[in-house]
Amino acid sequence: MKLSILDQSPVSSGTTAEQALKESMKLAKIGEVLGFERYWIAEHHDIAGFSCPAPEVMLGYIGANTESIRIGSGAVLLPHYKPYRIAETYNMLATLFPERIDIGIGRAPGGSAEATMALSDNFLEQVRRMPESVDELLHFLNHDFPSDHLFSKVSASPRPAVLPEVWMLGTSEKSALLAAGKGTAYAFGHFMSNNNDPEIIQTYKHNFRQSGMLQQPHCILAVTVMCSETSERAEEIARSSLLWGIQRSKGEEGKGVPSVEEAKRYSFSIEEQKKLEKMKKKMVIGNPKTVKQNLIDLQRLYLADEIMIITITYDYGERIQSYKLIAEEILSN
Repeated sequence: MKLSILDQSPVSSGTTAEQALKESMKLAKIGEVLGFERYWIAEHHDIAGFSCPAPEVMLGYIGANTESIRIGSGAVLLPHYKPYRIAETYNMLATLFPERIDIGIGRAPGGSAEATMALSDNFLEQVRRMPESVDELLHFLNHDFPSDHLFSKVSASPRPAVLPEVWMLGTSEKSALLAAGKGTAYAFGHFMSNNNDPEIIQTYKHNFRQSGMLQQPHCILAVTVMCSETSERAEEIARSSLLWGIQRSKGEEGKGVPSVEEAKRYSFSIEEQKKLEKMKKKMVIGNPKTVKQNLIDLQRLYLADEIMIITITYDYGERIQSYKLIAEEILSN
């Protein structure tokens, strides 16, 4: 089983964005040593508790401090940007860090309506134009616009020896069909989907069209995982993350990820308890052996080629320990 890391660069209560970003770099370095396939960092805008609005900046930092692990965006929120600019940026990263760069493409706003308005114009129109924008991006990367196209002589410089890998990220049949139709790899966000239907990945695979960039379909399943030496401790650290999820849903996330002690003291209302149980159903929580079996079951159910793990804990050391325990249980055996 191939395992990868998805990092939202969370800020824990009582810490700073600077610390969170440095911890993200540390996670990527340790992930490389542990044998994870790739490390992706997410893009968020003006969301308290998430510290990375610019994955491309962090990727330069992380790439310079690692040697072999693939690194990428999870995701570039394409409706905010011109495809040419994204092609230039990731071609440059691929030139600096050969055969290591992924471009994960998403269509979400990544922040509030006000932040979206501050960042880009006509966002909803750009979402509607997503298929055309993806086409433009692929043409810029491959340098293969038709000869009569306006951009046929425009080069997304520098041109790397090996192009970045393009991934479509999503949680629906619509995103699966877009990835399949464009011949890109696909990452399904199990951790954030309200429709965890394995058929979505099968729709992608059945409709995949071979492209110059990818000869056969390749799919990642992105899952929230909390692993500790004991299932009891895993449940405790998961409760902290779950509380933060509930706080975010109420707009009360400003302090960052709450501590385990705060989560223990918190009295969930009946409605919040229902939300908590619903959120837990999307998560894998337990000791290393339990987590391994659950991930094997998910991979078999979804027929995913790779599992990408997202872990948010109050204590950054426990986050690293979770990834370490999973790697020792799965990648070392």
